[in-house]
Amino acid sequence: MGIIWTKDLHKVYTETKVPVNALNGISITFDEAEFTAIVGPSGSGKTTLLNMIGGLDKPTEGEVHINGTNITTLPSRSLIDFRLHHIGFVFQSYNLIPVLTARENVEFIMQLQGVPKAERKARAIELLEAVGLTDKIDNRPGDMSGGQQQRVSVARALASKPRFILADEPTANLDSKSTAELLDIMLKMNEQYKTTFIFSTHDQRVMERARRIVTIEDGLVANDLRFKV
Repeated sequence: MGIIWTKDLHKVYTETKVPVNALNGISITFDEAEFTAIVGPSGSGKTTLLNMIGGLDKPTEGEVHINGTNITTLPSRSLIDFRLHHIGFVFQSYNLIPVLTARENVEFIMQLQGVPKAERKARAIELLEAVGLTDKIDNRPGDMSGGQQQRVSVARALASKPRFILADEPTANLDSKSTAELLDIMLKMNEQYKTTFIFSTHDQRVMERARRIVTIEDGLVANDLRFKV
């Protein structure tokens, strides 16, 4: 088994007048150091699948296993703690804390983990340098471009030393140059740290760099292609 695997995942949203079947029985495995794009039309279930893997939503039926742990059976408090130590997230909207500097934003997750101050400061600086933001370490999000803010998000996602990172449409708000730079950084991190990256995306530029493309249609895996590096 890989570091992540799902078994017969179903998700039905019942908040609407007519129930919506977002996932219809997905079983899939992801291995260490993958660089994978989950693609499909709007409403196909790709973001729902990503949210299930990240423990941000609970399946109606089925299981999600990460590093040998069935996260679908974890109590809420345990699940929050598990995400904190095992999963990195990069979102379309950056989700940085406006009043904190780039370094402080990256440090924040390590602070929640209880990492000593000196250690988390040194790691934050190292990661920001790695994503090309040496000159923005003390800048707040409002003083950075969208591409720079998303690089901070990537550094923050890596700060907790997760085995994998989930990225939901991370390039949606970026221009072509920023997108290319961000994806190059993510590929470098993937190769350097052996971190698994799983994207939910519509972006052709992400697909071109992916080493695996999983196509979701109507809540099912319609295609699963792997490419040799």
